Amino acid sequence: MTSPILITKQDDIVTITLNRPDKKNAMSFEMMHALIEIAKDIRKDKTVRAVIITGGADFCSGLDLSVFGAPRRMAWAMTQLIKPAPSLFQEVCLIWQSLPVPVIAVIDGVCLGAGLQLALGADIRISTSRAKFAILEAKWGLVADMGLTHTAKLMRADHLKELAMTARVIGAAEAGDYKLITHIDDEPMAKAQSIAKEIAARSPDAVYAAKALINGMTPKSHRKLYQEKLWQIKLILGANRNLAIKKAKDDGVEFLKRQFK
Repeated sequence: MTSPILITKQDDIVTITLNRPDKKNAMSFEMMHALIEIAKDIRKDKTVRAVIITGGADFCSGLDLSVFGAPRRMAWAMTQLIKPAPSLFQEVCLIWQSLPVPVIAVIDGVCLGAGLQLALGADIRISTSRAKFAILEAKWGLVADMGLTHTAKLMRADHLKELAMTARVIGAAEAGDYKLITHIDDEPMAKAQSIAKEIAARSPDAVYAAKALINGMTPKSHRKLYQEKLWQIKLILGANRNLAIKKAKDDGVEFLKRQFK
C-alpha cells in the first residue's frame, strides 16, 4: 500500500509531502494519523530546524468524503466530535503550532477545506500565483471545524465570515489580500527552502522563543474548539445538511427555514 505521506530530510530541514496525487491529496484518516505521528516525532527531534509541508501539483482538496461511506467510520468520526478534547480533525491542523521549529506550507493547485485549514496551521504559507483557495465546508452544509477559530487569526473577521459563508473559491492574489498566505512565488519550494535555511542560521532557542511568544498572543481555547465541534454535530443532524449535498448537484434545491436560533 502506498504511503499517504513522504518524508525527506536534507541537513536539518524536513520536507513532508502529501502523497495521494490521484485524489488531489484529499485527506484520509490514514493521512491524518500519519501527519500527527510525524509531527510528534519532529517535536522530539532536536536536530530538526525547520519543516516544509507540500503536496506537489495540488496541496490538498479537502477531506476525502468517501472515507465516511462506511457506517463504522462515520460513527467513529462522530465520537471525535463528541469527546471534550480536540478531535483528530483539529489536531492534524493545530499540532504544527506546538512544534518548536518553524513550519512552512508550500501551496500549488487546490488548497480547499481541510487543506486550507492544514495550511493555516503552518507558520508561513508560500503559494504559486495559480493556486486556488476556499473554506469549502458551507457548500456541503457544514462549518469549518478543524481549528479555524485559532489558525485564521491573521484574517479580518469580515473577510473570514465572507469566505466561510459563501464557500467561494478565490485565487492567490485575493488570498494574499485576505492574509491567507504570506508570499506568492512561482518557485515556492525554492522560496521555502531559502527562508528555512535563513531561520536555521539563527539560534534554535531564539527561534523557538519567538514562535512560542507570538503564538501566545492568541492562546488556544478548548472552549472555542469544542464550539466548532458542537456546531458541526448540529449541522450534520439537521435537515439542511442533506439539502446542501443535493444543491451541490442541483441548484434548484431549496433550503428549509433556519433550524437553529
